[in-house]
Amino acid sequence: MARGINKVILVGNLGNDPETRYTQGGMAVTRISLATTSVRKDRDGNTQERTEWHRVVFFGKLGEIVGEYLRKGSQVYVEGSIRYDKYTGQDGVEKYSTDIIADEMQMLGGRGDSAGGDRSSRPQRQEHGGAQGGQRRPAPAASPAPADDFADDDIPF
Repeated sequence: MARGINKVILVGNLGNDPETRYTQGGMAVTRISLATTSVRKDRDGNTQERTEWHRVVFFGKLGEIVGEYLRKGSQVYVEGSIRYDKYTGQDGVEKYSTDIIADEMQMLGGRGDSAGGDRSSRPQRQEHGGAQGGQRRPAPAASPAPADDFADDDIPF
């Protein structure tokens, strides 16, 4: 019997450019802020949108690829697991964080859809496997959303 399942699948747009740092051992650690938006109709028939922001972390080669190819506004498919951490801040107060630890990523959208400029020399779609030893899976069917479907005012930082 399985011990449990911790699986997250997100399709959204980057709210900022990726931030890549390296460990002392030289491993890339790249963080992004990913926005997912759901749309529903209220009782009066008005369209209501709700945007959720997710902190996503990529490690190793996948982190290097994310840092190189993705930019603010890029649409991306991410698979991973959720991690809750508790730590003590510099002020001595206990703080909590929730991160998505990504093990797979696929760039979505066509060439030029990224807000990061000219992508004409980059592949239109690219898959990268992590924890599955490079196993490739087809991306889920997703209708590409415009790269500018949220305003800078929606970014919480």
